[in-house]
Amino acid sequence: MSNTTTLSGNMTRDPEIRYTRDGQANATFGLAVTRRWLPRGSDEWEESTSFFDVVCWRELGENVALSLVKGSRVIVTGRLDQRTWETETGDRRSRIEITADEVGPSLRFATVEVTRTERRSPTTTSTEERSDSLADVDVVGADV
Repeated sequence: MSNTTTLSGNMTRDPEIRYTRDGQANATFGLAVTRRWLPRGSDEWEESTSFFDVVCWRELGENVALSLVKGSRVIVTGRLDQRTWETETGDRRSRIEITADEVGPSLRFATVEVTRTERRSPTTTSTEERSDSLADVDVVGADV
């Protein structure tokens, strides 16, 4: 059974990047997905918006943080993960996240110029090496 989904929507916040203790990048952002439909026998459109948290790991996370901003229309492919926790007052909460395999700009209402980044060696893990390699990345924004 496959747990892969593809969504397109607008980023609700700038990507926030963090690094684990062992140096793996982790970027998160919000995604708003709006569905519109015209009910039978009606001449008024209806719509519903769903909000998702998207999690991007390693190079994907770094590239997302360097390339995309709040308001960007993106296409996300990844798996659905449910996280459950208990609040300080004892209430159980849960949320659905998308752990992204791929993230890209939507070209429906924008144009982009793609610049390929250099691959890092698998042994590059220190913060200093990571910072140096990111300094050479050429970032080109979307024309919205």
